[in-house]
Amino acid sequence: MKLYYAPGACSLAVHIALREVGVPFDLVKVDLVHHTTQTGASYLDISPRGYVPLLELADQSRHTEAAALLQYVADLDPSRAFIGQPGSSERLAVLEWLTFVSTELHKGFSPWLWHKETADSTRQAVKAKLAVRFAEMDAVLSRSDFLAGRYSVADAYGFTIVNWSNLLGIPLTAYPHLQAWMARVAARPQVQAALQAEGLLS
Repeated sequence: MKLYYAPGACSLAVHIALREVGVPFDLVKVDLVHHTTQTGASYLDISPRGYVPLLELADQSRHTEAAALLQYVADLDPSRAFIGQPGSSERLAVLEWLTFVSTELHKGFSPWLWHKETADSTRQAVKAKLAVRFAEMDAVLSRSDFLAGRYSVADAYGFTIVNWSNLLGIPLTAYPHLQAWMARVAARPQVQAALQAEGLLS
């Protein structure tokens, strides 16, 4: 199995999940500006969409979309400890949060807040919507250590996307429970290992 990633991008969530599940995989770093891999190969030849994550399986098939890949990786663990058993309320809760992170957070931050040409009015509207979502998460996390009640791939995804606040200078001080959750997730050994491997720890 091979994970194409860019440091700190949403591919970090899949990277974390692979380490948590404990399956062997190789990392291939992608330069998203020039669309090349670490060997200089054209990434667009590998993934015409040009973004990460991309997971290449043993049968050479290639797959994208973080939320889908997180479900796939979580199911590689026979115990399904990071997603719950099919048909269970635990799994439904994890899938709800994966979808929430994907639609309400990920697509709020990206592309709008990453592009300099985004109008200030759009930027402010996006930040206002994210503030509402952060407040909702803060309320949930005031009652639970993790999004779906126990640590799951939804936390890996949420952590990855909320962490973009630090890169974009969006303060989280108004959300103490969200901040505490970020610290809890960051402290996990496999999260630390993924951050280290991507060069994200100072």
